[in-house]
Amino acid sequence: MSKPCIDLDACMRCGACVGTCPVNAMFLKEYTVEVNDDCTSCGLCEKVCPVGAVSLGGE
Repeated sequence: MSKPCIDLDACMRCGACVGTCPVNAMFLKEYTVEVNDDCTSCGLCEKVCPVGAVSLGGE
């Protein structure tokens, strides 16, 4: 399983991905979104991102 990749150039830091994570594996920092090892690669964060900045494919 791969953790989500965040395109920081596209990310608006809105927190939608953080709020939807069922295992609280995502954290909004001042200039980035971090994902810890609790991530289960469920894909919810990718689905809720309004600008498509989250991807699970490692792109």
